[in-house]
Amino acid sequence: MGKFGRDWTKTLLQGCAITALLAGIIPVGHAQTTPAGVVDGHQKVAAATSAATMGTPQIRTKSITPVPMLVRPAPAKGSAQLAAATSDSTENRFFPASFHDWLTQSTMTGDWGGWRTWLTDKGINIGGHYLEDSAGNPMGGKTKAVRYADEFGINIDFNLKRLTGLNLGMFHTLVTARQGLGLGATLPTLDSPQQIFGSGETVRLTRLSWEMPWNRYVSTEVGEINTENDFEQSSIYWGMSQYCQFESNAICGMPQSIAMNSGYGWYPTAHPGAWVKFYPAGNNHYLVQFGAYSIDPTISNTHNGWKLNLHDAIGTYIPFQLGWHQGGKDDYSGPLQTNVKIGGYWDTSEVSDVYSKLSMFSVPAEYLLSAPTQKVRGRFGGWFQFDRMLERDAADPNRGTTLFTSFTWGDPRTSVAPYFITWGVTRKGTFRNRPNDTISLGMKMLWVNPKLTIWARQMQAAGAQGINKPSGEHAIELNYGWRPTPWLVIRPGAQYIWSTGGTNRYKNPLLLDFETGITF
Repeated sequence: MGKFGRDWTKTLLQGCAITALLAGIIPVGHAQTTPAGVVDGHQKVAAATSAATMGTPQIRTKSITPVPMLVRPAPAKGSAQLAAATSDSTENRFFPASFHDWLTQSTMTGDWGGWRTWLTDKGINIGGHYLEDSAGNPMGGKTKAVRYADEFGINIDFNLKRLTGLNLGMFHTLVTARQGLGLGATLPTLDSPQQIFGSGETVRLTRLSWEMPWNRYVSTEVGEINTENDFEQSSIYWGMSQYCQFESNAICGMPQSIAMNSGYGWYPTAHPGAWVKFYPAGNNHYLVQFGAYSIDPTISNTHNGWKLNLHDAIGTYIPFQLGWHQGGKDDYSGPLQTNVKIGGYWDTSEVSDVYSKLSMFSVPAEYLLSAPTQKVRGRFGGWFQFDRMLERDAADPNRGTTLFTSFTWGDPRTSVAPYFITWGVTRKGTFRNRPNDTISLGMKMLWVNPKLTIWARQMQAAGAQGINKPSGEHAIELNYGWRPTPWLVIRPGAQYIWSTGGTNRYKNPLLLDFETGITF
């Protein structure tokens, strides 16, 4: 415990130091891709719309961009109404007029002396974010360790109608940089407990695309994109990704098994691809969506961060999705939001079957040769998602509770986790004076392909040594999202994992995690 404590202290100090330094060294801003509202007459903030819920691309960092209060509750007796107001005194200067103004503006760097508003009005949104995930296991697992990983990102979105006067849609760019270490390999785990770790710790192009809403019935996007933004993606509540209220990558930013089982492209990698969305009723109540994405198993390699070609592509990932939505124009008024999505995919690539995954369960190399591995062309699978706002507080509509659940199914010939379930509940508005803080409880349930379990059991019966029978890996997470400002979230939490690594080889680990997010 002594070494674990020293490691945790070192990691937390590192994260806190970086967080403190960012305020002085990062002169970039946060761009919103959803329609903007106006708070207090001069600070523009993102408003989560129903259309965004129905499939508008949303990156994982929506977990750190809560919308400042759009509805002002009557001030409690004896409270200071000014403390709840959102302000931005950098409208006519580069630095805030007071510490209070800095803490209450919607982005850390404010309006840049009016330049941010000017650029946005011209059609150029410049944004940035920092996200860090720290995690350590004081008990359980193969070894005790503490790990830190982070991501910096800069995005520039161009509104071509504002820039050219022609209705040409939006052009998106996003560059991310990841560094650090993950805890999953040391435990081990099948799903990373740190959602920001992975895909090659490097600088990479994450998005370069043209998005076009042709009319109220059809929208398209084409370019370097990833499937995670578009299919089996999280709904948006209060301007935040519902799934990414959790640090576990099993939940954020999509049910993780679909990436394990297929050529699904996950953030922050980018793949040549396109999608088309149809709104049969001319509104966001019904959605029919199709897509096509290149499958490149090398895209996560560090040296492929700026790869913009089809070299090494092994097939095409072809998803479809049907969606149904009801709810008001925002999460602060009108009917409570509800979303249902049903989808599936066809993967044209040729891959080895599920027996090729036995190395994930630490099967000795000499036994891998006896596994009946074969090649399979074409994979398939599907998913079901449901989420709903359970209630909105009558006394303060900025507060409420949401629920989500999902079920993902994969091709039994090739899927290491053909059955995968996630669920979670988030409460926004915790204590009397904390309307934007959250408490979240979520769980993932992963069942390993029974073909692997049967093979391991047969090998054990034949006298093979050192083979652990794969069964499944389940985990639960509880966290508190403290939002001292609209542009900062600090999220301490805990995760408990059953059968870590998919076997019973190691004691179940308890993880203490710590996440920090800043929008610039």
